[in-house]
Amino acid sequence: MVFKNWKVSTFNGALLASYFIPAWAIPAAKIVISPVHGLFYERANIAAAMYVSDYLQFGAVATVRFAWLLALAKLTVVGFFAVFVAKILREPGRNRGAADEALGLALVLGGVVSFASMLLADKVGEPAALRLHATELLLMLSIGIVALVETPSAAPKQVPADASAQADAAAAHALQAAE
Repeated sequence: MVFKNWKVSTFNGALLASYFIPAWAIPAAKIVISPVHGLFYERANIAAAMYVSDYLQFGAVATVRFAWLLALAKLTVVGFFAVFVAKILREPGRNRGAADEALGLALVLGGVVSFASMLLADKVGEPAALRLHATELLLMLSIGIVALVETPSAAPKQVPADASAQADAAAAHALQAAE
């Protein structure tokens, strides 16, 4: 069975990745294709777009650069979630907790982006975007808390090959001395 040895944080991280990978990759890809249209007409990006245009009064080139920076940040988070999923699907990596670093980086970077987007949505008065970004931030914070509180799984003890050889040699020497 695939879910045999998963920790709670690993399972929750996989569920979170299944939400964030498409939910952030699609709007980021739309920004890459058409920066202004992807920034101003996507629900996930509208608060940042309104803040940049209304409060910072960026010109067209600066708005496009901001849109690309936002897309880069979201695609970076998507990339870390994808690395996390790839590592948990491998049996040896899942047992040693090798995917925890990728999940941690995705949660930290995603939390920063969601928190900033939530503040911008509050500043421009966009309640739907505020609820979206607050929900995303709470999802990431909750998984981060579970990952921090959860105790690491105990790794099976393995005796090094040279230590077992030394024990065999000592036993053979003791046997010869007894004879």
